[in-house]
Amino acid sequence: MAKILTGRKVTIRPILDDDLEPLWDYIYGTENPEWKKWDAPYFPLEFKEYEDFKKDFIKIPDNDPVPRMAIEAHGHLIGTVSYYWEHRESNWLEAGIVIYDPQYWNGGYGTDALSLWIEHLFASLPLVRVGITTWSGNKRMMRAAEKIGMKLEARLRKCRLYNGEYYDSIRMGILREEWEEQHQ
Repeated sequence: MAKILTGRKVTIRPILDDDLEPLWDYIYGTENPEWKKWDAPYFPLEFKEYEDFKKDFIKIPDNDPVPRMAIEAHGHLIGTVSYYWEHRESNWLEAGIVIYDPQYWNGGYGTDALSLWIEHLFASLPLVRVGITTWSGNKRMMRAAEKIGMKLEARLRKCRLYNGEYYDSIRMGILREEWEEQHQ
């Protein structure tokens, strides 16, 4: 069973069966959901029926920490954190976070969740670095990453087209020694 991570504003915990319907509703229950305008909106959201979503959403890998967990604030499910391997053999991992509920935007909930998640990943895996990938239109994500000590590592200029405008792809990251130094 995955750990429960408690921060100042949020709790990160395993996704429960009871979370699947509210998560499906956040993701697919509304046409053009608000959260999708910030989370890689240049990639289409491909609808999944609830039963297919249930089968795919929670996959437990062998010998790895759970790759996706729920974010909860004040007893309310508000989003998820995740990670994926960019290149497993070199321990290159990218973290992700989505706060689906707009009531919890701009209040430090995402920053708290991202910090807890990065700490968990460094504590659970032999990582040298944890990164995130976002786009220049998502100022909140870039600011949350900056607040926890991540540095801009790459800016691929004008490679994300959204609503007729070009944006940059942004890669930010933090090294284990930088993380440990700021959390002594």
